[in-house]
Amino acid sequence: MNIQDVRYDTPACEKNLFLNSAGSSLPPTIVNKTIYEYLRSEEEVGGYKLMEIKAVDINGFYSSSAKLIGASPRNMAFANSATDAYGKALTSIPFVEGDVIITTDDDYISNFIQFDQLTKRFGIGLKRIQNLENGDLDLDHLIALIEEKRPKLVAITHIPTNSGLIQDAESVGAICKRYDILYLLDACQSVGQLEVDVKKIGCDFLSVTGRKFMRAPRGTGFLYASDRVLELGYAPLVMDSFGASWEAPMRFELKDDAKRFELWEKSEALKLGMKAAIDYAIDVGLGNIAHYNTTLRNHLLERIRQLSGVYTLDKGTNKANIVTVKKEGVDLNRFQAILDKNDVLYSVTKRQNALIDFDKKGIDWAIRLSPHYFNTIAEIDRLADILEEV
Repeated sequence: MNIQDVRYDTPACEKNLFLNSAGSSLPPTIVNKTIYEYLRSEEEVGGYKLMEIKAVDINGFYSSSAKLIGASPRNMAFANSATDAYGKALTSIPFVEGDVIITTDDDYISNFIQFDQLTKRFGIGLKRIQNLENGDLDLDHLIALIEEKRPKLVAITHIPTNSGLIQDAESVGAICKRYDILYLLDACQSVGQLEVDVKKIGCDFLSVTGRKFMRAPRGTGFLYASDRVLELGYAPLVMDSFGASWEAPMRFELKDDAKRFELWEKSEALKLGMKAAIDYAIDVGLGNIAHYNTTLRNHLLERIRQLSGVYTLDKGTNKANIVTVKKEGVDLNRFQAILDKNDVLYSVTKRQNALIDFDKKGIDWAIRLSPHYFNTIAEIDRLADILEEV
């Protein structure tokens, strides 16, 4: 991987210290170029005709997204976001009163809200896997919960919004396979910064967003649905003619692939923009990206250890490029003022977005820093100097 080439393709990274790829990353120039060119062509012939003209390119999205995660094109569906993809997966499962979902303390607020809706509407139960002292999932507790509750679904988040923790998704998948339980993985923070292989993980569903480490536009994402899910005939609650054909007055035939999880109305320009982002990441190499990201993270953590009063909050044996920090005696307003003054782009994670984890840690907020492979070691050193100033 040539870092200078990557930065050349990301001109905005020269204007500020961008450390918010866990929020909404900087796209390579090819992404917006692809979108602009499509929209300009749409001005000439309209959306329907252009969709016909660009059909081969548009359908290439499924091959590209499948290659990214080690799947087949028939298992891929475009989505407007990870939450959109997650909801389509969740509503396809035929829950009945008394069914149980097992999740974790570190899942997204949007996922917990969807679980809450299922609890209220269908009377399902929700159980959470305990964490070990170091923050990892207690897999023995997961097995005990499965044997006691016989859940319909295990749903975990690969990397949460509020921490660099990487959950052991493959071990969870092996346990779910052993007990023949559906497995839904929220991979919105992992795809794009790590090598993710659905065959190794063994999940039935995997939801992804475009705007984070994938470096794709906002309003994009995808859903992976396994062959088992498709063969079981699962389909989302809200569908239209894109996902099924009308065969008789009250008989509809599902598409035989994951496109049954899509709706007709979508932005083909954004879809092609996400394809461009995926192809760019594949060309750079996910292994190269993951390796360099580890170098950036380790250097950042080492520099933070050298600073007086600055500390990280992340737990877990394996950690990703999300680093949450605070500084003793410094309130949020001062912390933000110093970062803003120095043109650092970052996020603030607050308790209402990670309530269970933050209550355990006894905090209300944390500064979230998320370097990515277009960042440099020199930028990490500059950040350390700024953190010392806080």
